[in-house]
Amino acid sequence: MAWDEWEQLKAQAGQGQSPNIQLNHVDPGGGGSYTLPSETGDLKVGRKDLEKIGGSAHHLYDQLWDKARVATPSSDSAAGDLSKQGFALGAGLQHVSNRWEEQLKSLMDACAQISNHMQTTKAMHANDENYIQRQMSSIDALDDGFDERVGAPGEKNSVYGDKSKKKE
Repeated sequence: MAWDEWEQLKAQAGQGQSPNIQLNHVDPGGGGSYTLPSETGDLKVGRKDLEKIGGSAHHLYDQLWDKARVATPSSDSAAGDLSKQGFALGAGLQHVSNRWEEQLKSLMDACAQISNHMQTTKAMHANDENYIQRQMSSIDALDDGFDERVGAPGEKNSVYGDKSKKKE
């Protein structure tokens, strides 16, 4: 979409000329495909999901390391031989080999980063879960202390006696 077209659509929407465009808010009338989070639930990712993603990224990294790097030495050797013999194809093959190596390293770095990130995320969420569980258990212990009160809720505790009798 060109900038002029966008400006024109904004102007039309601002003037109410285009009923299908609304700016800066969600359509309250049920149009469009927007769904409120309360209707679909929260985003949830379990440890097994993170482990699976991290494991797949690590497996891909290993496969790239084992199988995709094999062509580089033979390609470099062939490029050198062709160049020594005076063929222009040698420089072209070397260029392709260099580009392959760059792209392979980039892909392998991305796989390693995903794998490491998933391991870190998994550990971080495990620590968060442990912290929340500790906090909740201390709240439960505090709550239990309040449940051990003497007498019905809302009434004065008989353990402290009656104030009117103490004054006499």
